[in-house]
Amino acid sequence: MSAAAPAPAKKPSVWRAFARPAAGTMLFFGFSSGLPFLLVAGTLALWLKDSGTELADITMISSAGMMYVLKPLWAPLLDHWQLPGFGRLGRRRGWLLFAQLGLAASLLAMAMLTPQNLVPFIGATLLVAFFGATQDIAVDAWRIEIAPLESQGALVAVYSLGYRFGLMVSYAFALILADHMSWRSVYLLMAAAVLLPICANLLAREPEAPHLPARPWSEAVYHAVVVPMVDLFQRYGLKLALVTLLFILIFKIPEQATIAGIVSPFYRDMGFSKTEIGAVTKIYGVWIGIAGTFAGGAAVARFGIWRPLLFAIVVCGLCNLLYLLLIAHPGDLAWFTLVISGENFTLGMLGPPTVAYLSSLVNREHTGTQYSLLSALLNMPGKVVGFFAGSIVAATNYATFFSLTTLAIPPAVALCLWLWSQDRRRGGE
Repeated sequence: MSAAAPAPAKKPSVWRAFARPAAGTMLFFGFSSGLPFLLVAGTLALWLKDSGTELADITMISSAGMMYVLKPLWAPLLDHWQLPGFGRLGRRRGWLLFAQLGLAASLLAMAMLTPQNLVPFIGATLLVAFFGATQDIAVDAWRIEIAPLESQGALVAVYSLGYRFGLMVSYAFALILADHMSWRSVYLLMAAAVLLPICANLLAREPEAPHLPARPWSEAVYHAVVVPMVDLFQRYGLKLALVTLLFILIFKIPEQATIAGIVSPFYRDMGFSKTEIGAVTKIYGVWIGIAGTFAGGAAVARFGIWRPLLFAIVVCGLCNLLYLLLIAHPGDLAWFTLVISGENFTLGMLGPPTVAYLSSLVNREHTGTQYSLLSALLNMPGKVVGFFAGSIVAATNYATFFSLTTLAIPPAVALCLWLWSQDRRRGGE
């Protein structure tokens, strides 16, 4: 009698991915990551303006957020050292609690010092950014290690929801409160809000991690800093690693171009009021982005990484051409809402497969270091595009600029297809 044919493998369950206990924890961790980001940027700028600070000083002080780009410099610490006094929680949750406590203390310091004591106030602002970036390293490492790869899209979707709640509280909610109470009181409330994710951290489970052997200082530094840098090349080989890095640098250029500071003046030049821009982009658009994020997370949970990533790269990049519709219909609120709907939904949809892809590249022995390095590379083109966007528009026009951003799509698609084929050969999807 012939052996029975093996039953076909079941497709991953979207519900199971979202129903993991880690997904609920990621909601609070996302809130914790989103909370400080604007408290050292847009919200801080308004506080400084109300206090009479010069514009040049405002922009310099608000650049404290650059700490988030520099986080790969200290990410190795979170991978290879355990903080004294926090060992009961484990390496990941211990560092996270340290960052959360530091964040709350730094926000309290900002509230107590106020811009009237500018130099120590700037120091407290830098500490908020530092602890916020450190928190992001710990959260990303915890997420990657707590659940299998097929669940990463769902975790990222829930994290993004919490992150947007954090942004709404630290910007929209904070500004409303500032009309009725002092900025000091607002920042005291923001510091108190950190207690919620601290409780989530204390109740969370520590991911299983390999035991790290004790090493002499020089050897420890080598394994913490040098090894993670070369590990990607050792695991994938020179050619595949270089193509992977090139793909990371290219595929989000269209998205980065739309958040590089050029779209806000574009909206004003198209005849929309600040109230219309705020209502459509920051109130309505946020929820459309959340819907897109959950769609992207569900797609990763159902189909794996490559199909959703390839699809999102194409549709998200092509959505930049929607801005041409605003040029053809200036001041039309219906067209504006349509464009923002397409932009925010596809931007949200691109997030989960992007994070899941970066997560698939890291070595669990160097999770925090490698993920922070890859995410920094991912954001680097946005800084370059943001620097030159105004000059490009001045030399040409908005239509040319938005059209040029889509030129990154064909090479990104070609690289994605090649990497996908290589992943199949290596036994991936």
